Amino acid sequence: MSLDLHRLEVMSKLLRRLHLDPYIAGILGMVALASAIPATGVGMTVTSGVGTAMIAAMFFLQGARLSPQAALAGTRHWPLHVVVLCSTFLLFPAIGLAARAVAPDLLTPPLWAGLLMLCLLPSTVQSSIAFTSIARGNVAAALCAATASNLFGILLTPLLAGLILRTHGGFSAQGIGDIVLQLLLPFLAGQAARPWIGDWVSRHKSLTGLVDRGSILLIVYVAFSEGVTHGIWRQLDVTQFSTLLLLNAGLLGAVLAATTAGSRLLGFNRADHITIVFCGSKKSLASGLPMASVLFAGQSLGLIVLPLMLFHQLQLVVCAALARRWGREPAFAPVRVAVSRS
Repeated sequence: MSLDLHRLEVMSKLLRRLHLDPYIAGILGMVALASAIPATGVGMTVTSGVGTAMIAAMFFLQGARLSPQAALAGTRHWPLHVVVLCSTFLLFPAIGLAARAVAPDLLTPPLWAGLLMLCLLPSTVQSSIAFTSIARGNVAAALCAATASNLFGILLTPLLAGLILRTHGGFSAQGIGDIVLQLLLPFLAGQAARPWIGDWVSRHKSLTGLVDRGSILLIVYVAFSEGVTHGIWRQLDVTQFSTLLLLNAGLLGAVLAATTAGSRLLGFNRADHITIVFCGSKKSLASGLPMASVLFAGQSLGLIVLPLMLFHQLQLVVCAALARRWGREPAFAPVRVAVSRS
């Protein structure tokens, strides 16, 4: 336990330069809570079930708040979707491969395999949309872009992993079913209910914000609980852990900077800037863990999924800070990404 607390202290020091408001402090609190009291057994089942329900509620409320015209416009915004897919499946792997080529001895082979696997995963869905909503971005386009990323990822991630990592895996129809049942159907139900509850939801934006933030806090707790119960903190020393965390931070910073600069150069408006940054800079833990268990069956799975676990927490903390900052700015203000000096 003392070693686990020491590693958490190292993480805290490396993230100290971030501006912590109460919401971000809540995210870090969920990390600490999961490390001290992880959800297991029935507790994990109940917590995951509540999280699933909150995610479905979030999409239902998003559907009720968005006009059908805005949702349809989101599906037609193909240049934005192309940029997000290129960031997810081209930019990330290119940065990961370049880092390994430049400094192959920084990490052990299982950790490098995990970092490259992280680079091949699709984007998150629920947190991308939640952060886009908090920052007042294009929520309809975020829903379509993040969902498309996951649908493409079901096929592309195993194929790219097989090409880059020489592993073998298949694609699961269950992943498509989960996306449809948990995300798209609630959103469509919200769209159908909009004539009756749309005005009420629009007048009570704090309710949508509460569901958005609550679902993210549960995602953090459940995700980190899974890693803690698998004993990931006991499988590497503090130096390796710090190096891995710094590489993850560099990867996230590079992609955030690239998506921000690229979307600006391509002429996207502010709302689309926000959507591209949040959808194009994230990686899905929910998709990554089951994929890794198939692709790396019989290998050091705990170490292989550790880069994804750390990146997942880091992206939530950093993007929460960006979302809150952009959400407080005037709608016409330019999007800025602050890069802290190490």
